[in-house]
Amino acid sequence: MHDAQVTDGGARIRWVELPGATAAAGAAGPAGASGDQGVTEGPCGLPDRVYLHGLGASSAPYFAASATHPLLAGGRSLLVDLLGFGVSDRPTDFGYTLEEHADAVARAMDAAGAHGADVIGHSMGGAVAIVLAARHPRLVDRLVLVDANLDPAAPAPGRPGSSGIAAYTEEEFLAGGLAEVRERVSPSWWATMRLAGPEALYRSAVNLARGTAPTMREILLDLRIPRTFLRPSADGPLPGEAVLVDHGVRVVAVPDCGHNIMLDNPEAFARETAAALAP
Repeated sequence: MHDAQVTDGGARIRWVELPGATAAAGAAGPAGASGDQGVTEGPCGLPDRVYLHGLGASSAPYFAASATHPLLAGGRSLLVDLLGFGVSDRPTDFGYTLEEHADAVARAMDAAGAHGADVIGHSMGGAVAIVLAARHPRLVDRLVLVDANLDPAAPAPGRPGSSGIAAYTEEEFLAGGLAEVRERVSPSWWATMRLAGPEALYRSAVNLARGTAPTMREILLDLRIPRTFLRPSADGPLPGEAVLVDHGVRVVAVPDCGHNIMLDNPEAFARETAAALAP
């Protein structure tokens, strides 16, 4: 396991690097370094790949099997846990906005020497990836968004995701809302959600539901890098999908899956992600 300090208060992000790949010699810079470091490539000549999980999740449980698929294996892969989640620290003095998450990931990527990387983000991790690419363009060369959040969502009491959590005040959530959410989510989701700091889970959900200004969708449309969006085919077209396609976003409908595409259909996920990241 690897880690890097990502806040001035000393909080650390941690990640798993898949075996058999290391950063190119001399590519790594100090955490928080600025300037164009160039593309970091592993021993197979592939850019680094950075995986970002969704709300209440952790990257290794969600991505390890797919990231080691023969179609995706070879280069260095960093399975990063966002601050507040999984094995990363859970500071209570952190705002957990999408911008703050993106800046924290940027500091971890700098520490890892992962520059010009392919970033694969699921759900909230996709929203963070979009903001990361806009705020730190030297770090991101290509994006694969896995059923990512693109738009703000109104609070919706009783729902299990970000909109349901956002219907509480923070005091309500800490006093009993988290226990209610536990009853609404699947056992597999709770297995990783229970690792999150309660403040981190709540603030991340609220900020995800609130979105960014401009919105994640608008930021995505303006990016000038290869972008692929994977969605479950059963959900039908995305809102505004034609506009995304007109702006160069490759939208792929993946069969036989729900929101957790990489878990529900790992073969199709690996195939479509590999196609998106092909030289």
